[in-house]
Amino acid sequence: MRIGVMSDTHLSAHVSKLPDALVLGLQGVDLIIHAGDWVSEHIVDLVEAIAPCESVAGNNDGSSIIERFGLRKILTLGDYRIGLIHGDGYRKTTEERAREAFQADRPDIVIFGHSHIPYMQTVEGILMFNPGSPTDKRRQPKYSYGIIELGETIQAEHFYYESKV
Repeated sequence: MRIGVMSDTHLSAHVSKLPDALVLGLQGVDLIIHAGDWVSEHIVDLVEAIAPCESVAGNNDGSSIIERFGLRKILTLGDYRIGLIHGDGYRKTTEERAREAFQADRPDIVIFGHSHIPYMQTVEGILMFNPGSPTDKRRQPKYSYGIIELGETIQAEHFYYESKV
């Protein structure tokens, strides 16, 4: 299974399309996982035009997105369990908050966002993965998203691009 991973789109209701590099890079994925901070719910439709989507809400999402997706979930995809959370909160790093949110569950992967910083590290046997942001890079040099492939093993990679047009 090939999964596109994104977070922190922060796009307004006036945006009519996703970045070309993102759309091209997500072609052929079986599922897209979004780790919250959509900001505008109509962006979900743009993402779902590419592939089915699973998500959680982030700290910048309104009540309709929170009701639609929730704040935390565990997905079971084949033989793998994926924890999904935005990662906002107080104290500790975003990665530490995301890891601790699933400490008792011990999923194979924890996907999170919030920091807009691409991150990939295996901690105590759990792949911690933040795709960064495909549309709001903040202080990062490039926009980013991720691809995770679930097969006999887990393969994960970040992809980067310079223009959000």
